[in-house]
Amino acid sequence: MWIEKVAKQLMLLVGIVGVLVIYSGFFYLLFQPQGPQLPWYILLSPWLCIYFGLNTQQQRNTQRWLMQKLPFKRSN
Repeated sequence: MWIEKVAKQLMLLVGIVGVLVIYSGFFYLLFQPQGPQLPWYILLSPWLCIYFGLNTQQQRNTQRWLMQKLPFKRSN
């Protein structure tokens, strides 16, 4: 149990630091005249670490929030 808790906290920390580093680097390169082109999906990776670092209830709340915000087609 403790290793799972430590792993989740580590993923949360890595995700937060990743958001800061990747987004600051992305915006820096975006405003450079001849900066390299970066694929957009690199910007998603730290958010995945943050999501998997959350506890189960927070993950469910995040899923519910995304389902409300994004226009998914629901079949009945």
